[in-house]
Amino acid sequence: MKVRCPDCKGVAEMADDFTFVKCGNCSFDMTYGEYVKYIAYKDSRYRDILSDYK
Repeated sequence: MKVRCPDCKGVAEMADDFTFVKCGNCSFDMTYGEYVKYIAYKDSRYRDILSDYK
């Protein structure tokens, strides 16, 4: 599945089983849980989703 890379804004690849998110344009490589937290802290529009990942 394709998602937006929070670092370079390019296209990143998310595993079908939601285990990782990797970007081929930059060195971004995180688990899906880390990715969700990372984008939530980086972009205030997503902060309300953090309660789902406590």
